[in-house]
Amino acid sequence: MKFCYVDESGTGSEPFAVMSGVILDAQRMHITKYDWQDLLEQLSEVLERDIQEFHARDFYRGNGPWRDISGETRSEIIESILSWLKDRKHSITFVGVDKELFSRNKTRDRNLSHFHSLWCFMGMHLILTVEKHYQREPKNKGNTVFIFDEEVREKLDFVKLLKKPPDFVDEYYSREEGQEQLDQIIDVPYYGDSKDVNLLQIADLIAYILRLYVELEEGKKSPEYKSERGNIRRWVKQIVSISLPVSTRYLARGRDHCSELFCKYAPETLISLGR
Repeated sequence: MKFCYVDESGTGSEPFAVMSGVILDAQRMHITKYDWQDLLEQLSEVLERDIQEFHARDFYRGNGPWRDISGETRSEIIESILSWLKDRKHSITFVGVDKELFSRNKTRDRNLSHFHSLWCFMGMHLILTVEKHYQREPKNKGNTVFIFDEEVREKLDFVKLLKKPPDFVDEYYSREEGQEQLDQIIDVPYYGDSKDVNLLQIADLIAYILRLYVELEEGKKSPEYKSERGNIRRWVKQIVSISLPVSTRYLARGRDHCSELFCKYAPETLISLGR
C-alpha cells in the first residue's frame, strides 16, 4: 500500500498551476515523517524560534521566519531536501495547467464540463497518473491513499467526480473488462492541515519549484537573481529523476482521448520534462 501526499501551487493570479504528489510506501512512511519533523526542529534551533511548518513560498523568498537565512543557505537546504527524498526512494508525480487557456475554453470545450474547476481537473489527472503506473503491481501493493491539503473549496465536487468520473478517463489507464474504475484509490481522498500532516509540506515545495520553472521557461517570469534559472533547472532535474515516467503524465504519441485532453491544457515545458 502507498500514500500520496498532494499539494498545488499557482491557484491565485499566477499564469500556470502545478499539482504534485509525493508517493511513499506505507512501510517507510513513519520514518519519513519523523525525519521531516527532525529537519524542522533543526531549523528551529538555527533560527532560535519554533518552526512548525515549511511554506515553500515564504522559504524561497526569505520571508517571515526565514528572512535571516541567506539565499545561498536556502538553496542548499532545498538541495538537501531533494536528495533526502531520493535517498529514501520516494517517488513524485506532477501535472499542470495553462490557466489562461483553460479559462478561455472552459465553456467552449464540452470535455471540460465534467470538471467543476481547474483544481478538480488537475486532481483527476494526478490520480490517473498513479492509477496508470501502479495498477500492475502484484498483491495490491499499488493501492494508494491520497491526502490533499485541506485548504481547497472543491472537496465535495472532487469526491463526486471520483465516484462517477466520465467514461473517457478509462482510456487513460487502459481499463480492462471487469476492472473497477480507479481501482488503485483506497476510499475517497482525505484532507489534512499541512501544519499537522508534515509530508504535505514536501508536496508544496515540489509544486512551487515546478511552477517557477514553467514560468521562467515559458517567458512569463524574469529571473529575480543571477543564478535563479540555473538553480531551478538543477532542482527540476533532481525532481524528474525520482518522478514517475513521463508516459504516466504526458504521452508523446498514440494519445487516447483523455491523454490528449490533459496535454492540450498543459504548459509545453511541463509536457517535455523527462523526455
